[in-house]
Amino acid sequence: MAIVQRDVRPSATPSAIVLMAGDHGVVAEGVSPYPQDVTWQMVANFSAGGAAINQLAKHAGAKLVLVDVGVVADTSGFADVVQAKVRPGTANMAQGPAMAREEAAEALLTGARVAAELVAGGVRVIGTGEMGIGNTTAAAALTAAFTGAEPGTVVGRGTGLDDVGVANKAEVIRRALAVNGTEKLDALGVLAAVGGLEIAGMAGVMLGAAAAGVCAVSDGFISGAAALAAMRLSPEVAGYVFPSHRSVEPGHTVVLEALGLEPVLELDMRLGEGTGAALAIEIMGAACAVMSGMATFAEAGVSGAEEA
Repeated sequence: MAIVQRDVRPSATPSAIVLMAGDHGVVAEGVSPYPQDVTWQMVANFSAGGAAINQLAKHAGAKLVLVDVGVVADTSGFADVVQAKVRPGTANMAQGPAMAREEAAEALLTGARVAAELVAGGVRVIGTGEMGIGNTTAAAALTAAFTGAEPGTVVGRGTGLDDVGVANKAEVIRRALAVNGTEKLDALGVLAAVGGLEIAGMAGVMLGAAAAGVCAVSDGFISGAAALAAMRLSPEVAGYVFPSHRSVEPGHTVVLEALGLEPVLELDMRLGEGTGAALAIEIMGAACAVMSGMATFAEAGVSGAEEA
């Protein structure tokens, strides 16, 4: 944090968590036990202050910013939801590109603009979170495409799939990678082909944070896949990303290894929403307090080790 902020007395305040929401056409392939309506219903819950991330962001003293970058339903009636819908959900990646390159780029730029606005308001640390039924499938597809990992090794249970569901999910990802020819695509092409609007939005937040010289805190697997996409677009971003935790989703360890980064926490979390980022921001704040306020032995008049 000191390196990022170019200050030997870094600070984790003010902080914010940007929660991007978007839907996924791939849910038509039965990759989630929950219906797509849960996405907008959870956005309503975030808006009303009733979700886990609302409590943890408040506890961490972080501003929560809700952004609709691609929810199928209209969320304009919900309080404090930034309306930045690129399109109402992605297409089914198992049948073709999830979105056009231009749409992926627009979602990236949306995230970058949100980050820039927060930095202009004085924010020093920006966490990322997401909501989107079906997005562990997109995260696994991105991870497989960017790392070359076999889909079966990066697919987990998501919101509660059984063994049959997990096997189907892996097969859907194999079809998506094949039909889109991801091995021939550049980073933006991969993000457009098998990514998600909220994933692209989070990647944009991280790129925007790095460009402004502030710390970006990724959450779990889905946010981690966004960090991986951001790093493939601009490798320098890795120096600004702080993974908050290691998700129990198997693909997240693959992501962390590809990023070359260690998580702040290991608590077997899997909820998403930016909850891990909120907890990590508190730990980062504690680290800053120690670095900024703790006296050296010399300053405290404490004897050092005797020289041989």
